[in-house]
Amino acid sequence: MRVLITGGSGLIGRALTPYLTAKNYEVIILSRHPQRVKGLPEGASAVEWDGKSADGWGHLADGAKAIINLAGAGIADKRWTPERKRIIVDSRISAAQAVIEAVEKAAVKPELVIQSSAVGFYGDRGDETATESSAAGSGFLADVCVKWEEAAKPLADLTRLVTIRTGVVLTTTGGALPQMMLPFKFFAGGPLGGGKQWVPWIHLDDEVRAISWLIENEDAAGVYNLSAPNIVRNKELVKIIGQALGRPSFAPAPAFALKLALGEMAAVVLESQKAIPAKLQEEGFEFQFPYPAPALKDLIYNKK
Repeated sequence: MRVLITGGSGLIGRALTPYLTAKNYEVIILSRHPQRVKGLPEGASAVEWDGKSADGWGHLADGAKAIINLAGAGIADKRWTPERKRIIVDSRISAAQAVIEAVEKAAVKPELVIQSSAVGFYGDRGDETATESSAAGSGFLADVCVKWEEAAKPLADLTRLVTIRTGVVLTTTGGALPQMMLPFKFFAGGPLGGGKQWVPWIHLDDEVRAISWLIENEDAAGVYNLSAPNIVRNKELVKIIGQALGRPSFAPAPAFALKLALGEMAAVVLESQKAIPAKLQEEGFEFQFPYPAPALKDLIYNKK
C-alpha cells in the first residue's frame, strides 16, 4: 500500500512517516530536495518534485492508497510582506494543482487524497464555536485557507477527498510549542495579548493518528477539524505550560507589542478559533490526549 506525502519533510510529515511504515505502508515523500531528507525508516523513500506539476513522480500516484498533501510555504516563518503573502498562497495552490494533475493521469486512481488546511479558515471568531459546517471567516489566514481548499476541490470528482483543518500541533520538536516555552526559561512566560483567545491545539501523536484513521476509514470524506475536543484559552494553555515546566506564567505579552514586533503576522497568535473536532468525534475517533495538561506533560517530560 503506497502513500505519497507532499511536504513530508515538515513537522507533521516527519512524525507521520514512521507511524505509517510501522503499519506496513510504503511511504514516498515528495520533496524539492530529496537528498536532504535524512533518517527515513525502512519502507520510506524520498522522490523529487517541483511543487507545481506531476513531472517525475506522477506515475507513483497510479494505484496508490493515498496522497497526503501537506505542502506549502510556512505561515509564520517570515514577516508578511506582500511578496511573502503571495508565496504562501501560490505554494499551496501550485501543490494542489500538481496533485490534481497526477490523479487525473492515473489509470488507477488513488483511493484517497488528504488535503491539508487549517483552523485559520474560521478567522477570528471570539467565543463562537466553529465546527466543520461553520462558514469561512475573514482576514489573511482565512483567505489563504479558502483558496487552499478551493484549489483542491476538483479532486472530489476524481477520488475520495478529505480536507483536514489542523489546529496548533503541539510537540517539543518544532512548531509553536518550543516558541511558547522559551520565555518560561527566563521566568518571563505568560499569556499573549489578553489571553482570552481560544487555542485549538492537538498533540502531534493525535494529529498523526487522526490522519491514519482517515486513511483507513473508507466512509470518511469532506472536512475534518483536527484539534483536541477540550480546547482552552491562551491564558489557560500557558498556565499549564508553566506548571509542566515548574515556572510562573504571569508575564503577559500585550497585543500592541506583538503587533509592533510581528506586524500583521500577530494574527497567528491573537486570533481566536474555538474549533472543535465534531466529525471525528461523531464518527468514532478516540483521542489519546483529549486534555491539555496530560498532553503537555507527555510532550515536555518525554521530549516528544
